[in-house]
Amino acid sequence: MLKDITIGQFFPGNSIIHRMDSRFKIVLSLIYVIMLFVAQNFYGIGLSCIFILMVFALTGVGFRMILKSLKPIIPIILFTAILNLIFVKGEGAPLLSFWIINVYMEGITTSLFMMSRIVFLIIGMSILTYTTSPIVLTDAIERLMSPLRKVKFPVHELAMMMTIALRFIPTLIEETDKIMMAQKARGANLDSGGIIKRAKSMIPILIPLFVSAFKRANELATAMECRCYRGGDGRTRMRQLKASPIDFLGTGMMLCVLVMVILDNIVFH
Repeated sequence: MLKDITIGQFFPGNSIIHRMDSRFKIVLSLIYVIMLFVAQNFYGIGLSCIFILMVFALTGVGFRMILKSLKPIIPIILFTAILNLIFVKGEGAPLLSFWIINVYMEGITTSLFMMSRIVFLIIGMSILTYTTSPIVLTDAIERLMSPLRKVKFPVHELAMMMTIALRFIPTLIEETDKIMMAQKARGANLDSGGIIKRAKSMIPILIPLFVSAFKRANELATAMECRCYRGGDGRTRMRQLKASPIDFLGTGMMLCVLVMVILDNIVFH
């Protein structure tokens, strides 16, 4: 399961999506999130689905990564679906009745709608990290938040912290997997028993994981100090961010889909 977590991973490539300006990719990702929450029916979700799958195909990453990115959140998706099935009420007789639980057609429809929204939200946001390196992502976040410097907001420090946290997610996942394998080799039973027993069995994993995380953080801080890192003041960048026609074309297409979703809400309201 841990190997299936792809959050924060970057897959180098030379696709159209890889070559887009990272600032545009962040803004377009936010517009896509807005588009998903603006959609009020399956037609709007369908438009968002078709658009994001076309974009994912352009990345060249491979559609099997979609399944890997969705695997860890399957419990959240199922939990959301069950809650909607139980608590969403409808008109007429329930389709299924058990004890105090009544399942209506409206509950099933809402469950499918919310599941679709979560799935395509994860797919859309995964494209950002799959096609953007952590360094470029840091520069983009810093440039987008640069107006906040006028009010003495630590823009560079915040962008650096966010990117370091994102960058070390795959590292910590790999470290956790190694610790679990080592504990199993010593005879630890991590996969059986009740909830309390499984929680207690996680202690031999969490303690060395925290020790390793603090050790890595200390090593990173030492390495940054040795390279005379002093924050963003006077810092130059090896790669300058420049907009290209591809960025404006992608923005135009995204806005067109957003307008179509809004019109769909008006027509089918």
